Amino acid sequence: MSPSLVIAPDSFKGSLAALDVASALAEGWRTVRPGDTITLLPQADGGEGTLDAIEAAMPWSIRHEVGLVTGPDGRPVPGVWLELPGHVAVVELAQMAGLPMMEALDPLGATTFGLGEVIRAAVTAGAEKVVIGLGGSASTDGGSGALAALGLRRSNGDGLPLGGGALDGLEGIDRSRLLTPPAGGVVLLSDVDAPLLGRTGAAAVFGPQKGATPAEVELLDAALTHFAGLLGDGATVPGAGAAGGTGYGFIAGWGAIVESGADYLATLSGLPEAIAGADVLLTGEGRFDATSSNGKLVGRLIGLAEEHDVRIGIIAGQITAQPVSTDGTPLWSAALVDLAGSVDAAIAEPARWLREAGAAAARALGE
Repeated sequence: MSPSLVIAPDSFKGSLAALDVASALAEGWRTVRPGDTITLLPQADGGEGTLDAIEAAMPWSIRHEVGLVTGPDGRPVPGVWLELPGHVAVVELAQMAGLPMMEALDPLGATTFGLGEVIRAAVTAGAEKVVIGLGGSASTDGGSGALAALGLRRSNGDGLPLGGGALDGLEGIDRSRLLTPPAGGVVLLSDVDAPLLGRTGAAAVFGPQKGATPAEVELLDAALTHFAGLLGDGATVPGAGAAGGTGYGFIAGWGAIVESGADYLATLSGLPEAIAGADVLLTGEGRFDATSSNGKLVGRLIGLAEEHDVRIGIIAGQITAQPVSTDGTPLWSAALVDLAGSVDAAIAEPARWLREAGAAAARALGE
């Protein structure tokens, strides 16, 4: 009897979307074992690729283009949201305020304003619940930009300044024109449990990735502390520090709750049921390292597959820590850089090397 295969990777960030990764792996597998049953369930954790992964899992969803909105550095970018059954709107922060959109890094001035513009468009169109994928943010503004687009103002009625670096100068805020949250609530999808402030918070942990110097990290943490003093409780909630503190902004400003992005999408796409009925799981991400097994998507799927005695293969662009099962047993894995011979070669033709990895997986796991 031919084995049943589930392919459920995350996106290879900056290279290929999760669906493209899954498709390439399937093509490679079929060159070795063309008769096997293959199910593609591309995944995401709330960051880049979340909207595409949900759309692939729910083909009856409707994508809405809202035109140009404000990008993280002020230049216009396309705005989009996804409508799910039940008047649920899914919005991905990385599509309007993602780090790759920056012409030049600006840790103090980058904004989430465009995210708020898209959310306003979705609610105006009738969305009764909003799901926001956090991750990949260019800014550390505590979500103030998004809330400004939704109507949050200074106490004197003027608009909020854009960028986290300007928050320290706020004398007060006015919620009177802030758009009312949808009746069905607001859910934040995140793969981090960082609080807003301090050495494990938004500025300290993620600020340097966005170009912040040590001095700017201190400035941003102080500015976020001041902003939290004005906006209210929520700074210590796990996930409040996600996306430069955007998690906090929506917790305090719009009563949002935080959920695991990986778990949300896995449930939405029927992944637990698919894995339970499979013989082999292929999953992976752009870089597998020591943190990948600690609450991130791939680690969660390893545990889920083990519950059902499903054979596991891990494929990544680079592997810097040996993938292991929960009991420490090494898992079969393949790195594109090893197959291609170099990082440059792997980056130049990722689909080609994913197909090679899929074929290698079929030879190793397709018994």
